[in-house]
Amino acid sequence: MTQNSTPAYTLGNVPEKMINSARVLQTPYEGKVVEFNVASWLQLPGLNDLQISLLMSYQDGGQTREVQIDHGRLNAQGKVMLSGIARLPVRRALTQLRVQVRSGITLQKVLIEELFVQPVELAKTPQVQLYAAS
Repeated sequence: MTQNSTPAYTLGNVPEKMINSARVLQTPYEGKVVEFNVASWLQLPGLNDLQISLLMSYQDGGQTREVQIDHGRLNAQGKVMLSGIARLPVRRALTQLRVQVRSGITLQKVLIEELFVQPVELAKTPQVQLYAAS
């Protein structure tokens, strides 16, 4: 988790159903990891040439964690597209997943043109075997 004095601006909350549908991977070095594809198309009216970061924050048990996803710079029209794969280390239970942005200044207004979040891999569901009665 990175500490920054500028507060993050929340773009959206990820539904619990989507969080629970993501596959938990066991890695040799990081332990349990959950991955999400994340993309955002944003506009910040009145601002340009500003560095901005896309991140995800979440609760892992009772601890708040944060993962950086992408960094970019607003163009002359105040628009930016940020995307990447969020690799979320999890020790207990992943809850309250939020997509956020942060900049060197406190963001007052962010227009979200599009926000996309999807698990990289879905959790395996139990296979149901159908039997035909004869």
